[in-house]
Amino acid sequence: MTAQVMELLAPRPGDIVLDATAGGAGHGRLICEAIAPNGTYVGIDQDASALAAAAARLDGSLAEGELILLHGNFRHIDDLLCSANLGYIDRALFDVGVSSHQLDTPERGFSYMTDGPLDMRMDADGGGMTAYELLGEWDARDLTAILHDYGEEKWAARIADFIVRRREAGTLPRTGRELAELVKQAIPASARRTGGNPAKRTFQALRVAVNDELGALREGLTAAIRWLRPGGRVVVASFQSLEDRLVKQVFADHAGRCTCPPDLPVCACGSHAYLRVLTKSALRPDADEVAQNPRAKATRLRAAERL
Repeated sequence: MTAQVMELLAPRPGDIVLDATAGGAGHGRLICEAIAPNGTYVGIDQDASALAAAAARLDGSLAEGELILLHGNFRHIDDLLCSANLGYIDRALFDVGVSSHQLDTPERGFSYMTDGPLDMRMDADGGGMTAYELLGEWDARDLTAILHDYGEEKWAARIADFIVRRREAGTLPRTGRELAELVKQAIPASARRTGGNPAKRTFQALRVAVNDELGALREGLTAAIRWLRPGGRVVVASFQSLEDRLVKQVFADHAGRCTCPPDLPVCACGSHAYLRVLTKSALRPDADEVAQNPRAKATRLRAAERL
């Protein structure tokens, strides 16, 4: 949904634009074209390889402006933007979730179709627990909660039980393909006939848990809204219902939604509007785009403007 993203973001020459998920600079290239010649592009990514790709792709794109690339998690936007000596931003873009490059790199462990190790960390060099370590340490109750809450998996308890039994037998899956096969065995055949690969919800849940993606999104998006100057815009592209609901909630919280009990006759919470929501509901890709890029099917797009 690149065209819709750029239309809602509406970057202008001279703008300071934060790309909180720089990735390979697919959006970054278009942003730099829009803010040239003297704009400032600030790209953040916790994946060092993605940031290196962005640097190569954007080199020389702002001859009179500034290209700032920062390695880190966007939940630390406050610290990262302060380190760049910025006082505000005009636009902010979040394109959240796992990238096509990460999915297609077997050693990153994001795909259930490869023999790569079960890593799933967005920042592979930053430490933290891998998906394999999580499967090896968490008990059945915690695994069930992860699969249910983050993957909306109907068979969460059964899959968790299969994982624990395999762990106790010393045959815990080590690769994406092995884990996908275990999930397939855990889910009854009748439930596997529709809905695509039966392991996709499990992989989503583990990735979200390993990277604390929902917590990071809430913190990063809230911080970005604070950094926007009046009239500035924030656009978020998400790829799962959990993320989209969180974005909708954060926007509503900053758009002056009253938090008083419904039976209170007069508002007493002092809620103040900082945002004007530009998208009444999440925008979705049309059939032509999905036909060209099947991975775009799950995209949900929301935008808001700072008051």
